[in-house]
Amino acid sequence: MICEFCKGKTVKKKVKRQHWLHDKLYIVENVEAEVCPECGERYFHAKVLDKIDCLLKASHIVKDKIEIEVVSL
Repeated sequence: MICEFCKGKTVKKKVKRQHWLHDKLYIVENVEAEVCPECGERYFHAKVLDKIDCLLKASHIVKDKIEIEVVSL
């Protein structure tokens, strides 16, 4: 596909994605995306996002937990 921002040609890659569900933040690894090598913009197909939602709603293995800070500017 063609990047909407810089018109570069995207390539399929596995990436990490930050994903919010029910006011909880998850980091999901090995997510298939179309990534622009020119500007780095990432595109996710709706089927992939639905699959993430289903995974997180069901019982799933937690690989790791991290602490994050939330600040306001």
